[in-house]
Amino acid sequence: MKRANFWCALPALVMAALFLSAAAGLRAEPQSKGTAVLSGVVLGPNDKPVAHASVSYQYSDGSAPHAVFTDAHGHFAITQLKANSYDIRASSKGVFSEWQKNIPLKKGQSKSLELRLIYAREMPKSASSSKPKQ
Repeated sequence: MKRANFWCALPALVMAALFLSAAAGLRAEPQSKGTAVLSGVVLGPNDKPVAHASVSYQYSDGSAPHAVFTDAHGHFAITQLKANSYDIRASSKGVFSEWQKNIPLKKGQSKSLELRLIYAREMPKSASSSKPKQ
């Protein structure tokens, strides 16, 4: 009788072992070889980390826009990026950081950034230098 129980449980044990080995392999190598990583933290106007802030990034020519969100501690990681130059900024509840532009990333490189949200009354330098058209 014990032998029959073993054979009945064998398919479930094999599936569990396959699942665990696949999951372990995913954790061991979270990014493809040769890709770049941009990571960092988003800080609010009070210099405290901002949970669940949106982090927008794109190629420096303005193409391929994407977004990720910070974790509960204000940290973000953008993995599997191609070698290129990137622009990045953060936002939360209508408050934005300035764009950090032309961040060059090479194959296999990792860079860490600090993005600071500013109040709307503190206009970014790039916005205050342009005059509205009349």
